[in-house]
Amino acid sequence: MSDLFDDPAPSDRPGQNAPEFTVSEISGEVKRTLEGTFGRIRVKGEVGRVFKARSGHLYYDIKDDRSVLACTTWKGQVASLSVVPEEGLEVVVTGRLTAFGAQSKYNMNVDEVAVAGQGALMALLEKRKKQLEAEGLFASERKKALPYLPQIIGVVTSPSGAVIRDILHRLRDRFPRKVLVWPVAVQGQNCAPEVARAIEGFNQLTPGGALPRPDLIIVARGGGAIEDLWGFNEEIVARAAAASAIPLISAVGHETDTTLIDFVSDRRAPTPTAAAELAVPVRLELMAWAETQGARLTRAAGQAVQMRRQRLNDLARALPKPDTLLETPRQRLDRISDRLPGALISGVQRRRVHLSETAASLRPAALRQLVQGRRDRLCNLSARLTLRSIQREMTAQREALARLSQRLDAAQKQRIDRQRQSLDAAGRQLDILSYKATLERGYAVVRSGEEILTTKSAAAKAGALQIEFADGRLDLEGGVAPAPKKAGATPPAEGGAGQGSLF
Repeated sequence: MSDLFDDPAPSDRPGQNAPEFTVSEISGEVKRTLEGTFGRIRVKGEVGRVFKARSGHLYYDIKDDRSVLACTTWKGQVASLSVVPEEGLEVVVTGRLTAFGAQSKYNMNVDEVAVAGQGALMALLEKRKKQLEAEGLFASERKKALPYLPQIIGVVTSPSGAVIRDILHRLRDRFPRKVLVWPVAVQGQNCAPEVARAIEGFNQLTPGGALPRPDLIIVARGGGAIEDLWGFNEEIVARAAAASAIPLISAVGHETDTTLIDFVSDRRAPTPTAAAELAVPVRLELMAWAETQGARLTRAAGQAVQMRRQRLNDLARALPKPDTLLETPRQRLDRISDRLPGALISGVQRRRVHLSETAASLRPAALRQLVQGRRDRLCNLSARLTLRSIQREMTAQREALARLSQRLDAAQKQRIDRQRQSLDAAGRQLDILSYKATLERGYAVVRSGEEILTTKSAAAKAGALQIEFADGRLDLEGGVAPAPKKAGATPPAEGGAGQGSLF
């Protein structure tokens, strides 16, 4: 290899005997040298520019205060990274150096990324907190209230750890509920995507379906170092928790541990056991409270009835006795009873006197005088009804009838005259609009049956024609008018020859 890169002076190469290499050979030799010399290495530095291509490959830089190393993680390797590189994060990357001969560049193929220290992790966590807080995901007004007594609780945790046993034991002690467990990895590179899928999966269940949708979600994990809990600090988990339509309780780590999901969840519990206590009330306490409320209701009802009974007794004592109420009416009845016989006798006597006075006015002389007065009135009325008066009345009525008849005749004549004038005007208008006025000016209407012909070709095709002039109609057969009759000539048979053409 030293001979390959030695560049002899022009005086040392008179015969040009040095071997020649192609560009591809040189690139391949450089690539083999890099990969053979360094092998698998670890590099510490700060993440610079990060770019994810449409193909899924991840390109980024690792730099220090003097140099920059280009790094590449292929699409198939991205999913296995425990930490996704972010700009400004101090990391330790592991991989192999290789060269890209097409551009005479070298880079590092990285298949593992680790945070350089706890300080870097806390800086990254603080950066993500500020970003999500700026988006409003930590706002208290967007947090949902927990159901008082959920029917179904969904738990996102490891099925083999002590956390799920603690939650189930605490729920059984307080208020047994149905629990759906979605098993996930609670640390490592699979933790964040599995927890996010579990939250989204619970939200996609149908309420009341074969696998019912839970009313509450608990995301739980036991305590550990910040590296062990880092999966719950990933942005994908925080956004899934914030987008959950189901109320969510985060119970990750111990009371002193704080993760990103704690800020976006609807309620944070210091431990998984405390999450179970937040999820359901104590059944015995509820029963005792219900019994207490029932006893209070019974006492209140009894007291209300007792108070109303006492009030009724007080009002009853204020009322007078029934005998006292009836004393005055009874006295008034006695007085009226004593006066009733005398009043009946007095009434009969008054009516007897009135009857006697009326009967005295109906004596025979008075009756004859009344009848005579009525007879005189009848004679006066009959005298007024003589024949002459009747004739005068009939004459007057006849004259009135004659006057009315004359008025009726005059009115009828005027009406007929108006109708005749209107009819004449309509006739004149009809004559003006009629096609017969056009015929008077020398035009004619050609018909074939009921059809009016307007072209020569239509007339030639018609079998029989009828032409209407102003003074009458002329019938033609086959488009030929019949010849004029000569004196003593026999007219030709219908449809025969010898007819001249009209056209």
